[in-house]
Amino acid sequence: MNRTIKKVAILGSGVMGSRIACHFANIGIEVILLDIVPKDAAADKKSRNKIVDDALAFALKSNPSPIYRKAFAKRITTGNFDDNMKDIATCDWIIEVVIERLDIKKQVFGNVEKFRKPGTLITSNTSGIPIHLMNEGRSEDFQKHFCGSHFFNPPRYLKLLEIIPTPKTSPEVVDFLMKYGELYLGKTTVLCKDTPAFIANRIGVYGIMSLFHTVEKMGLTIDEVDKLTGPVLGRPKSATFRTCDVVGLDTLVHVANGVAASCPKDEAIDVFKIPGYVSKMVENKWLGSKTEQGFFKKVKGAGGKSEIHSLDLKTLEYKPSVKAKFATLEQTKTIDNLRDRMKVLLAGKDKAGDFYRTSFYGLFAYVSNRIPEITDELYKIDAAMNAGFAWELGPFEAWDSLGVAETVKAMEAAGNKPAQWIYDMLSSGATSFYKVENGSKKYYDIPSKTFKVIPGTESFIILDNIRANKTVWKNSGATLTDIGDGILNLEWNTKMNSIGAEVIEGINKSIEIAEKDFRGLVISNEGANFSAGANVGMIFMMAVEQEYDELNFAIKTFQNTMMRVRYSSIPVVVAPHNLALGGACEMSMHSDRVVAHAETYMGLVEFGVGLIPGGGGTKEFAVRLSDELQDGDIELNNFRDRFLTIGQAKVGTSAYEAFDLGYLRKGKDVVVVSRNRVLSEAKLNCIELAEAGYTKPAARKDIRVLGKQALGLAYLGANSMQVGNYISEHDVKISQKLAYVLCGGDLSSPTLVSEQYLLDLEREAFLSLCGERKTLERLQSIITGGKILRN
Repeated sequence: MNRTIKKVAILGSGVMGSRIACHFANIGIEVILLDIVPKDAAADKKSRNKIVDDALAFALKSNPSPIYRKAFAKRITTGNFDDNMKDIATCDWIIEVVIERLDIKKQVFGNVEKFRKPGTLITSNTSGIPIHLMNEGRSEDFQKHFCGSHFFNPPRYLKLLEIIPTPKTSPEVVDFLMKYGELYLGKTTVLCKDTPAFIANRIGVYGIMSLFHTVEKMGLTIDEVDKLTGPVLGRPKSATFRTCDVVGLDTLVHVANGVAASCPKDEAIDVFKIPGYVSKMVENKWLGSKTEQGFFKKVKGAGGKSEIHSLDLKTLEYKPSVKAKFATLEQTKTIDNLRDRMKVLLAGKDKAGDFYRTSFYGLFAYVSNRIPEITDELYKIDAAMNAGFAWELGPFEAWDSLGVAETVKAMEAAGNKPAQWIYDMLSSGATSFYKVENGSKKYYDIPSKTFKVIPGTESFIILDNIRANKTVWKNSGATLTDIGDGILNLEWNTKMNSIGAEVIEGINKSIEIAEKDFRGLVISNEGANFSAGANVGMIFMMAVEQEYDELNFAIKTFQNTMMRVRYSSIPVVVAPHNLALGGACEMSMHSDRVVAHAETYMGLVEFGVGLIPGGGGTKEFAVRLSDELQDGDIELNNFRDRFLTIGQAKVGTSAYEAFDLGYLRKGKDVVVVSRNRVLSEAKLNCIELAEAGYTKPAARKDIRVLGKQALGLAYLGANSMQVGNYISEHDVKISQKLAYVLCGGDLSSPTLVSEQYLLDLEREAFLSLCGERKTLERLQSIITGGKILRN
């Protein structure tokens, strides 16, 4: 069946329902969002839709936003179950997201059957109710097209989508949802068995409940545990207890009780028993963010300033948070690679090491025993934890990093013996759960005792899998890889993926090699962020030492490199994701095409550190302003918008907002929702440009700048802001420098100039600001984490 999704109905507008609706709107789908009619509602539409309208409005105001661009919310139409259930007849997919009660869900499905057209997909977002119980008594067509589709909150940001079929679900429906979720919704789709809490919550809640008990036994504090279970483990900054506060303690307890009741044969069932301090917190309604106190509480400190206090689990009193320190963590500060760091963490001789061994040995044993109960394939557990709980390493990936056989011996000694299939695997000669072979990552398949390619990854280009055999050139920070079909990829691995001398060398060398022997170049990487921009530390050191000749040379080299990206004989495609700030934004703006992940946060942020964009970014805004200029007030309005975008250091909160801010070009640059597909799509775009007969562009000498006409406007605006105490004297100086470059100087009338003319103005302004005391203070504040330079 050639199935397409044009319209989706979301039944239930709570926290999950409204945000799922927003994410479908994000990808261009028309959405109907329905909920119940308030009790005693008046007859008018506004009163009858109050619950759904309020829920959607609350979602749209939340931070972080569930929507890529505010205008996308217009794709959502609200209504109620009584008046608008008939409208689901026009939908291709119906998703139930009502309260977690089987009786209510079955009542909703009964109403759905009255209006749903045959063949329409119907799924439930339940997080734990058995899927097969929901479709009892439904028609054959309903059962054939019904399954679970469990999104994780917030749906825009957490990438997991669990698909849970029943024995009556059509294989065609399952295949469609698995592919659609990944390709269009940007999800990691994981096929689950219909078991309690499915995969991610079964493992994740086990981990949290186990930690609750471990903390009590070891006498650890909340602050200590969050220090131990956050970024050092490749997990979110919210770590454990802050995450619990966000999710809601009542939700965690509900899932834990559900597992305990439904899985009496689970060997770790005692772990799911609720500790006394947790029960007391639930009794006190200390549930987390929703009740404004949980494991943490915001209080007014001295002078009325807000402070975050953490709960003392022994006394159940809130106390000021105390920074946690462990010798083991100190040893890992210089270890960037998480797999290498894991070995040090579990070898620790202090309380931290004891905590890690207790936690991970229990986790490893638990996940080994969940096969084949919750899944037959081990990679699904890792994929679910990667995407649902944002773990950089899933349990089996972490186990691999420590050495499977060695860890099994340590687990046995600690009383955490794993499942028999682990021993069978080691006996077969396999020493790890994963391996890379011929550029593909393979997992150990338990029944066949062989390694198989992870399904669904065939169309992805994963640099980690091909780098070893496909490296064309490298230096200390950058690596150039042959990704096939005549296309190269340049990546770099520096702190925050900042752009320093080694990266600049890499860009120039990559273009040189590509021009000689290849068809095109992609600039992309697999780091947490594409790039936080230029190496601020390098700029600061040269500025504070007043090495202005060296600084001038460095900035000119950066500008020339960006122009090399623009004016090469092969197409250059930049594929950013997450942070793409400062110099990374400038690089993107100079490429032939940007293929951006939807979650790209792009911006020229130099103003915030007392500078203007100096790597061609200011020049490029002048070029784009010229291309869109019209006579009269419109051109001054456009100038004002461009000026304020840089002057307010605006950063797009999605790739779509980057279009609105002028960083991306409409009709030229591309957005990809699936993070896994960004590099492969960038490669295809690079091939497309090459096969279209790409030729080196001609240097621009026709850039229309406004001169004094706009310069006076900018100066007046900056001075007015200072008079109103909105900006400082130093900010006025930066604003004037920025305006001077964008206007092409104090020319008496609009004039045509070259790119090089603007680059020279830009560099001169940048260098003059580097000598300012306030700029040096701001730069050092960033480098030192807030400590300001003092004589």
